[in-house]
Amino acid sequence: MNVILVISDTLRRDHLGCYGNEWIHTPNLDRLAAESFVFDQAYAASFPTVPNRLDVLTGRYTFTNLRWQPLPPNEVTIPQVVGAAGYVSMMIVDTPHIMQAGYHFDRGFSGWEWIRGQENDRWRTWPPDPALPAAPEKLREPEHTVKQHLRNTAVRRGEEDCFCAQTMRTAAAWLEENRTLDRFFLYVDTFDPHEPWDAPQHYVDLYDPGYEGDAVFYPRYGPADYLTKAELRHMRALYAAEVTLVDRWVGHLLRRVDELGLRDSTAIIFTTDHGFYHGEHGLTGKSIIWWGGYASCPLYEEVAHIPLLIRLPGQTKGRRIAAYAQPPDLLPTIVELTGADDPGTTNGHSLVPLMQGKSRPVRRLCLTTPSLAHSPNTGEPTTITMGEWSLIYSGDPAAGSERHVTRAVDGIARAAGAADGPPVSTRPELYHLPTDPGQKRNVIRKHPEIAQKLHAAQVRMLEELGMEEQFLRHRRTL
Repeated sequence: MNVILVISDTLRRDHLGCYGNEWIHTPNLDRLAAESFVFDQAYAASFPTVPNRLDVLTGRYTFTNLRWQPLPPNEVTIPQVVGAAGYVSMMIVDTPHIMQAGYHFDRGFSGWEWIRGQENDRWRTWPPDPALPAAPEKLREPEHTVKQHLRNTAVRRGEEDCFCAQTMRTAAAWLEENRTLDRFFLYVDTFDPHEPWDAPQHYVDLYDPGYEGDAVFYPRYGPADYLTKAELRHMRALYAAEVTLVDRWVGHLLRRVDELGLRDSTAIIFTTDHGFYHGEHGLTGKSIIWWGGYASCPLYEEVAHIPLLIRLPGQTKGRRIAAYAQPPDLLPTIVELTGADDPGTTNGHSLVPLMQGKSRPVRRLCLTTPSLAHSPNTGEPTTITMGEWSLIYSGDPAAGSERHVTRAVDGIARAAGAADGPPVSTRPELYHLPTDPGQKRNVIRKHPEIAQKLHAAQVRMLEELGMEEQFLRHRRTL
């Protein structure tokens, strides 16, 4: 069968109707979910954008040995695997970080197209000094990223010029041109609804009409106390508008699949890499960034718990799946769907048996974490999700922390763990998800034995993944 994989960056699971949201309009994705296998326990693995794509394309948990970095030449990827089985593979992408600066994530694809201009992509040079939509102290990288984005979008005339719209229209056009291929793999990667949030105003008016204050469309990452209640509400509305924009244009691609008669021969996979904080846990963003410095923050449910929808050819009725799933599972799943040969390089698991009702869950726990491939790696919060519990664990505090350079989350080099940053707690946190889904009550003192159980399960998983002891030794002590 053909396979279309769509990744929508920074799409919060709880902002989709099919996952319980009641105030954001997502009719197309909800319709897809009604016809798909809906994975209720899908979790991010390597975090954030670039490490996630490393997991997806290689079928491996790359947080054990890779960082935010180019695709290594020795890694076996999806297009190579399906290409050996006779598939034509196409990559259509507006997510800039996997394409710029020699990151070469297009390697192995039969063809690729990059829609230019997202975030800090060095694309356009005019106007030289665009006006900011909010006070600069409320924005992340106002002089660098925000003004570059405003230059990149200065030529926009209507909704069809939005990046997500361009990407989905390009993918739909590729399908029309290539509809007679015997077999194809189409990978579509849109940065939206990642900030900057600049959906057309009529989308914003769905959620916060009449607002006249600062539009914090590229918020500063860290403590959320710099925003007024009205600004925070509007920030959420800007994001919701971008979610609805994504839904509108993913719907365009899905309709084209049907119009071209490809529905009964094409599997559709839709997912994201992680979510975003809009004031939850007192945070905005998904990490803490200050001038020249970077620190990871805990990856709570809003960030770690992700959507995953898979519609198989001819499927018209959806079904919920409670088993755990993570991004490294996508390559083995695509291998089984396409009949390609197993490359023998993955440590994910095919989700096909779960969808066929022939298998029990393939894993007991999920790990969601920034890269641990530096030593010491304390201060990097790993979320361990197992059963009803979630443990957030940052390594052995006695080991200290390495002040290394990272390019997360936007490709800009910063000193991780710099001493001039805000204090970041590295104490472990334990949450009982059924009774505390918002993770507001840390119960580690009440249930230390459960924390020990989850921590030990994490160590076993890292050992099974073959993590080098120089990195693993800082994760052995709770």
